Amino acid sequence: MPRFSTTQVQRYYDRQTTAFLAFGQGGRVGAIHRAVWGPGTGDRRQAFHYVEDQIAAFIRRLPQTVESAHVVDLGCGVGASLCYLAQQLPIRGTGITLSPVQVALAARRITESGVSPRVACLEGDYCDLPADLGPADLAYAIESFLHCPDPVRFFAQCSRLVRPGGYLVICDDVRRPTDEPAAERTIEQFCTGWNINALIQRNELRALAAAAGFVHESTLDLSPYLEIHRARDRAVNVFLALFGWLPLARTPVGHLVGGSALQTCLERGWIGYEMALFQRVRQTQDFSRTTSPGSHERHGDDA
Repeated sequence: MPRFSTTQVQRYYDRQTTAFLAFGQGGRVGAIHRAVWGPGTGDRRQAFHYVEDQIAAFIRRLPQTVESAHVVDLGCGVGASLCYLAQQLPIRGTGITLSPVQVALAARRITESGVSPRVACLEGDYCDLPADLGPADLAYAIESFLHCPDPVRFFAQCSRLVRPGGYLVICDDVRRPTDEPAAERTIEQFCTGWNINALIQRNELRALAAAAGFVHESTLDLSPYLEIHRARDRAVNVFLALFGWLPLARTPVGHLVGGSALQTCLERGWIGYEMALFQRVRQTQDFSRTTSPGSHERHGDDA
């Protein structure tokens, strides 16, 4: 069974999204995901769009016969990534999020961005996608896969969604091998604070993708380009040292506990932040109506 039901994840984002936008450093551009100071970034706005710029490059790799690529954001938050991509490229975009709060905010952003004829955000579950959603030329999940209650079903749905020859991009945290005793405790803090279900290792992610008909093309380690232990995180660490983390982990400030723990995990190398590119290359059994042990109710969204 997953640690966090999809209903819990939905409530997490219903409760926190407004605060993420109001107080998070990416709020001005609608980014709930992290800033990545990769090669060529010159300011914070570019850092928040770095991952999307890599996805735009993958879209440009699609065959020229694809006139208006259909791009699906699996865990789309408030739709900012799709709006940004639609302003750069002539795509059709569909976002999926559990959170009705995010759907409402996304609708407003899509209209204000001038891409409403081509972009839409739907309330739904990326482990139970609408039958008429596909095919997609490219699907991506930015910091949303970790909430997934059933990774097998997630990839089965992606296999049904993404056309043969199309791409799947997953940009998220991955677990790295370690035998340090402190690692388990800190990882537990991260998972509890952020409602995490699917923190897995790189090889596990690739095996799941391969079983669903995707071939791994590349993985980009973005860990060196993240901001580690900002002033806010240091302040949270002091507070947790005084009062402990467990009483706070499942409260409205639990995301601060999880974020602080994640910073430590990234710094120590217990967790990495990676972007993996997969290509759908063959037909597979349609798993869209099946469930694996520990199946879910609904899905997780953009962190």
